[in-house]
Amino acid sequence: MNKHRIGIMALLLSTALGQAWAQRTVRTLTEGWLFHQGETAFDAPTDQQWQAVSLPHDWAIKGPFDRKWDLQKVTVTQNGETKPTWKTGRTGGLPYIGVGWYRTTFRATAGKRSILLFDGAMSEARVYVNGKEAIFWPYGYNSFYVDVTDLCQWGENELRVRLENREQSSRWYPGAGLYRKVRLIETSEAHIQVWGQQVQTPYIDKEKAQVTVRTTLNGPVTKWNVKGGKRMRLRTEIISPEGEVVSQRESQIYDTLPMTQSLAVERPQLWSPQTPARYQARTTLIDGEKPIDQATTTFGIRSLAWVSERGFLLNNEPIKFRGACLHHDLGPLGAAVNVSAIRHQLEMLQEMGCNAIRTAHNMPAPELVELCDSMGLMMMLEPFDEWDQAKCKNGYHRFFNEWAERDMVNMLRQYRNHPSVVMWSIGNEVPSQWNEQGKGVARWLQDICHREDPTRPVTCGMDQVSTVLNNGFAAQLDIPGFNYRTHLYHEAHRLLPQGIVLGSETSSTVSSRGTYMFPIALKKDALYANHQSSGYDLEACSWSNVPDEDFALADDHDWEIGQFVWTGFDYLGEPSPYDTEAWPSHSSLYGIIDLASLPKDRYWLYRSLWAPEKETLHILPHWTWPGREGGITPVFVYTNHPEAELFINGKSMGRQRKLSKQEAEQLKGKDPLWLQRRYRLMWTDVKYEPGEIRVVAYDKHGKAMAEKRVLTAGKPHHIQLSCTKGAMQADGNELRYVTVSIVDKDGNLCPADNRLVEFTAKGNGRFLAAANGDATNLDLFHLPRHHAFAGQLTAIVQAGKQPGTITLTAKAKGIKSGSITLEVNP
Repeated sequence: MNKHRIGIMALLLSTALGQAWAQRTVRTLTEGWLFHQGETAFDAPTDQQWQAVSLPHDWAIKGPFDRKWDLQKVTVTQNGETKPTWKTGRTGGLPYIGVGWYRTTFRATAGKRSILLFDGAMSEARVYVNGKEAIFWPYGYNSFYVDVTDLCQWGENELRVRLENREQSSRWYPGAGLYRKVRLIETSEAHIQVWGQQVQTPYIDKEKAQVTVRTTLNGPVTKWNVKGGKRMRLRTEIISPEGEVVSQRESQIYDTLPMTQSLAVERPQLWSPQTPARYQARTTLIDGEKPIDQATTTFGIRSLAWVSERGFLLNNEPIKFRGACLHHDLGPLGAAVNVSAIRHQLEMLQEMGCNAIRTAHNMPAPELVELCDSMGLMMMLEPFDEWDQAKCKNGYHRFFNEWAERDMVNMLRQYRNHPSVVMWSIGNEVPSQWNEQGKGVARWLQDICHREDPTRPVTCGMDQVSTVLNNGFAAQLDIPGFNYRTHLYHEAHRLLPQGIVLGSETSSTVSSRGTYMFPIALKKDALYANHQSSGYDLEACSWSNVPDEDFALADDHDWEIGQFVWTGFDYLGEPSPYDTEAWPSHSSLYGIIDLASLPKDRYWLYRSLWAPEKETLHILPHWTWPGREGGITPVFVYTNHPEAELFINGKSMGRQRKLSKQEAEQLKGKDPLWLQRRYRLMWTDVKYEPGEIRVVAYDKHGKAMAEKRVLTAGKPHHIQLSCTKGAMQADGNELRYVTVSIVDKDGNLCPADNRLVEFTAKGNGRFLAAANGDATNLDLFHLPRHHAFAGQLTAIVQAGKQPGTITLTAKAKGIKSGSITLEVNP
């Protein structure tokens, strides 16, 4: 090879290396993983006990369900219990306990820093690179990263992760495994730290916003570049929602770090639920004339304020939280993160009128926060269910003193730029509420929040309301957040200095979709032989309430700044009121939407109030009651209109209208449902007769605005499949939720039909899971066969990676099958 060719090759290699050095690379480690359930020797060979998996992965969601898994004998003091009882299904009756190992390989680039970023690993993660431990991180919900450069070799490296979930370590189903993303970040020696940008908007008006970007750097960034005669520099650009650079600043780096740059944005577009405008701050580290690292963070321009007697203000406008609490599991998909499934949940809640999410009771997946940013949902982020006093034998209290600040800092730095995040919560119903030590812990945690992010208020979900009003615990928080105890809100407002009150966790009404109990009555801890709760939305737990109490507080008082209802969706575990020796019962009944993503009646009650601009007219119960002829069968109507008339087989049952506050209070002591009459239209003395019920809704002027019918169903005839969304993208990830209904020959739902349905999927996609919302049903989610519940269930299909179509067919004995075909687009 001649010298000329060698010189050209050297120049090309130098250019290529220079380009590589100038770029930060981020690779998501999704494929090529092996998983081993149970302990294994570190040097044991890969054998058939290791199975190939892709991430995110939840090793326990495929079951089987069993009463024996994590059976706990405990006293739940925050629920008023005084003696221990066996809690069956508390963590979902799924086998999440034990050890799991993951292994894969990755390639490291010479001359680069190699950083591994874990969005979450359940739990007690020990990360090994080439046989050496890189980091231990115990909390399964938090994101963490580790620089593994010194453990790497140029080329291929082995990555192993050991996880361990202990018994009695959770009060709900936590999932198991590498259930969130793992990424490899490669940077230059001098680089912008992970989560190293902090963006604030200290001044905003219609014409201009000030944006400050504070950047933390690692490595030799303050050196003088002798060859170039220049110091290293930072260039920050602000990119508009339309993708245009609207402001930029370049600054030399001196000895004062982190560096803060101030920029101006003309005519800013404000982030809000109605207009979720997102900007980007793109910061480039420059050495001489060469860019050597770049990081981009998304943010929003918006202001927050919390004002005594006026409430919570977003962009100087009062806004009530119409929020929902969400556990992290995705029902039949388990804890493994899926963007399409999270978006599906948020879209359903937003259609109901929900404008905020509380991440209860743990750090969220980054995908959830990013979706809330883009969809205009406000967020309260909450890290802990335990502090230093135990709720669970092997819970987070074991690590709190050593790890709490590190966990808090990671959460705060990871999410403090996100516009959707408007509030931090430092804990949920912690036993420490009772004592002076706990008051000090709360102050310490709040101080950490203020230190890392002085722009957002801090709250805490407190359920021992009388105690925290008297011992000073609630008085020291920016915003006092109460879990239930609505009867103490007025006292809290009178005694506390803040002048505002938040319903940090509300309602906990229990109900089962399509299931109704007679006679109707407001009940606490009602138990039935079928382990269900009534869909009339009048039942709650001993410590909770039905929704109307929270509605009234929000409507009647500006100082009540809104609520986060427990919960938006049913979740795995915590099956109250059937949590004590009540197997089989493996999931909650609190959800407004059930585990199969099918709305309960309560969904339409919330929608009628939270989205009054949308047409809502919902009738309950169903009207197929063989054997109840002549029996009292109350009819409730949830509507955004103030008045409606009910007809049974053409005969008017009279008009009902929603009462004003004053009118309702006149019925107090005379009518047990006096408060409900402000928000629900109720005909409580209707006698059942087969046929048709029809409701006509009227506006305040008496004009008919909407009409709806419900018919008595005939004999089950066929399966009907429907999907509210259309084509999927051929990305191998996108999902569609298909509603499967058993109907009569005229298409009327058969509400008592619970037969087994079998699925086949053909084409460019696959069947992924099924669920029916019945907490007592032990069918495995991932198998293509599942029983209906109250005449319905849901099948989830996943797009393939090639365009075309996917056809889902459902069949069952004794009735005609049904099919649906969905497009899969490039």
